[in-house]
Amino acid sequence: MTIEAVIFDIGNVLIEWQPERHYDAVIGEARRRAMFEAVDLHAMNDLVDQGHDFRATIEAAADQYPEFRDDIRMWYFDWIRMATPAIPGSVTLLRALRAKRVPVFALTNFGIQSFEFAETQYPFLMEFDRRYVSGRMGCVKPHSLIYEMVEADCKIAPEKLLFTDDRQDNIDMAASRGWQTHLFEGPEGWAERLVSEGLLSGAEISG
Repeated sequence: MTIEAVIFDIGNVLIEWQPERHYDAVIGEARRRAMFEAVDLHAMNDLVDQGHDFRATIEAAADQYPEFRDDIRMWYFDWIRMATPAIPGSVTLLRALRAKRVPVFALTNFGIQSFEFAETQYPFLMEFDRRYVSGRMGCVKPHSLIYEMVEADCKIAPEKLLFTDDRQDNIDMAASRGWQTHLFEGPEGWAERLVSEGLLSGAEISG
């Protein structure tokens, strides 16, 4: 089956996304654990990914939990320190595909304002042929609708799309729609998959 477009997730595929790691470094693991047990911060972030205002959503959560107010607000003020560093091997693969004129898309759960900020820090986010950002689309992975919207927009048959993501539930939904998939566990394995599909050569994946 000829692949006509390659689709990258962004968080933990092109950019590390590890809020717990940042909190452990700043407030300590014990307080971070207590906060994450008391506050569903990932559910808060899901609202941002669905298109809710970035700062207002975090401020509302902070107001609900005054004992953790300052720590929760760090999700906004320290956000870029949680979304770091870039994963160089994946960026190399993105650019190698582009150099081969293989269409490359992004499909990511990302807020509107946070994605705009990320663009200023990671220029490679501007290099995709198409960018499907959940906050702009009003729905998130792994809901079927966001995959349907990608298919309708790009007009490529599902079986000719190759998608990588670090979350199994996102991969499973794509596969259920007929997409070719790769569970991302590191750029090395992703590179091998791209070579096996005939999209890149061994020399090209080395940058």
